[in-house]
Amino acid sequence: MATLSPDAHQPARLLQLDALRGFALAGILVVNIASFSSAYYVAGAPDPLFDRPADHAVRWLVAFLFETKFYLLFSFLFGYSFTLQMSSARHSGAAFVPRMLRRLLGLGLLGAAHAIWLYHGDILCVYAVLGLVLLAARRQHERQALRRAFLLTLLPAVVLIILGSPQMRPGEMTDFAGALARAEAAQQAWLGPPASVIAQRLRELVNSWWVVVLIQGPCALAMFMVGFAAGQRRVFAHLDAWRGLRRRFVTWGLAVGLPGAVFYANATAGGLGSGREILGLGVSLLTAPFLSAAYMGLALMLFQRDAGACIARALAPAGRMALTNYLLQSLACALIFTGYGLGLMGRVSPGLGVLIALGLFAGQMAGSAWWLRRFSYGPVEWVLRALTVGGWPAMRRTAQWPMR
Repeated sequence: MATLSPDAHQPARLLQLDALRGFALAGILVVNIASFSSAYYVAGAPDPLFDRPADHAVRWLVAFLFETKFYLLFSFLFGYSFTLQMSSARHSGAAFVPRMLRRLLGLGLLGAAHAIWLYHGDILCVYAVLGLVLLAARRQHERQALRRAFLLTLLPAVVLIILGSPQMRPGEMTDFAGALARAEAAQQAWLGPPASVIAQRLRELVNSWWVVVLIQGPCALAMFMVGFAAGQRRVFAHLDAWRGLRRRFVTWGLAVGLPGAVFYANATAGGLGSGREILGLGVSLLTAPFLSAAYMGLALMLFQRDAGACIARALAPAGRMALTNYLLQSLACALIFTGYGLGLMGRVSPGLGVLIALGLFAGQMAGSAWWLRRFSYGPVEWVLRALTVGGWPAMRRTAQWPMR
């Protein structure tokens, strides 16, 4: 199993960890590109231009396989990496809290710029705020972390299931005409000059606060806690010792996660409904962590096979430059779909959108491998690390990254 230590004071970096981060980044892009390519998707309204069976099938598959799953995996890896940062500070003799506060400040500033200029669905600001919570809880025992993760997952799910139950939504709640009008107006704004695009992005940020507070924030923090507990046990440093647990993750993850994903896709992929999408989202909050765990277990099993090792080596550079690639994904999508560039929003089918996402990520895998053969860090990672350690780390590589 290949490792890399770009800094003599850093813990060895595990290839599987970077590959998983790259895998999660690809899944996030498949989900996020729909927000760039269609204002109707953001509004939860059916798109009149893409109403064919094939379009519905692609939307259903994306909801079933990708939505609410990959950002959980990414959040888990953030929590795990937090423990690596603790270990790095300890080994270097540096004070961990000031380091992490500087890192979270940098992450928050990047997130704010990203949210305003590129993508209203930014996760970096959320991570920066929730990172403060994890920092305050850094002395927790792993069992405490897992109990907190359970409560953070359960409570918002129960609230949404209650709100989405038939008793709480009597009669028809759908306003198709209003939803279509809002989507059409938003699409015109997205296709306007840069000032119009930014104004629409700010409106979306204001309108989506409840998603962050009720759904995205608690679920991401729950996965932070799970990743923290896994980091305390150094799971990725001793994968063979956790082989039995990994198999149980796959078995139980698929058994619970797949039915929940089907329910969620059926409830949400058809567009604006009569409240069933709220119930579907609540069910997904309960079951998506299981499917995310199954994805992770299956990926790790694959990575340890000969053919899978090639896939891991291809994914790892993109994962090691995850922050740079995440921002580049938003920049590329903004240039492709909004008034910043080509203005293709509303002209790309769901299927073509998925193909664009996969092509873009393939380019990022190749570009990341090229970059890391020459440099120790991605450009944004280098800036964030400089802020974290309060110095200028060496950027140029002095040795090849071992990829075997």
